[in-house]
Amino acid sequence: MKATPRTRKLNEAVKEALAAILLEEIADPRVDLATVTSVEVSADLKVADIYVVTHGDEAAQQDLLDGLESAKGRIRTALGRRVAMRFLPELRFKTDPSVEQGIRITQAIREEAERRPVRESEE
Repeated sequence: MKATPRTRKLNEAVKEALAAILLEEIADPRVDLATVTSVEVSADLKVADIYVVTHGDEAAQQDLLDGLESAKGRIRTALGRRVAMRFLPELRFKTDPSVEQGIRITQAIREEAERRPVRESEE
């Protein structure tokens, strides 16, 4: 889906509202360290994919998704109070794979740098 200025603005508004909701209104300890990395609202505004991460391993990521699923109704209601939208979208929570990919790339660069140190050119 191509993002239009309208959907980019809406994505950012929903992202900011969700971050505040998770911080201020949800008391579930499974979502304490959650970070909303991005939001993609569909063109018809009926579905919002919310990408989240937390500290820890895959089990921590799954606990986060479980906590968000259990609080989905409260989160959606709070979102409706904070963001003016004609339709309140269905919320689909997903872990953000880009963070893990970035960590793997950084680690690979570090390992390669240790294996082949940079030499200053001879003048």
